Amino acid sequence: QVQLVESGGGLVQPGGSLRLSCAASKSIFRLNAVAWYRQAPGKQRELVAAFTPRGSGNYADSVKGRFFISRDNAKNTVYLQLNSLKPEDTAVYYCFSYEYSYWGQGTQVTVSS
Repeated sequence: QVQLVESGGGLVQPGGSLRLSCAASKSIFRLNAVAWYRQAPGKQRELVAAFTPRGSGNYADSVKGRFFISRDNAKNTVYLQLNSLKPEDTAVYYCFSYEYSYWGQGTQVTVSS
C-alpha cells in the first residue's frame, strides 16, 4: 500500500525554522523520486524542492538558500528543512511520489508574528 505522511508543520515567527518530514510506506522504493510542493490560499500548487538525478537538491527560486531537501533511506523518510521563514512561505506543504503519482495529505506551515 502506498502511503506518504507529512508532519512537522506549525506556527512560526518570521525568521524561524521548521523541519518537515514525509514518511513513506515501504512500497515506495525510490525516495529520490519524492518531492515537496506547497499551496498557499488562492494560489496554485507549486514545486518547492526535489532531488536531482545525483541526489542533491533542486529548488524554486523563492526558497533557494533557505530550504533544503534530504532523505534518510533507513527511515524511509524525506525531509524539508525550512530556514529564515517569511510570511509568504505560509502554505500547506505536500510531499509527492513521482513513482506512484501519489500525494500525501499535507501539513500546514504558518509564518506570522
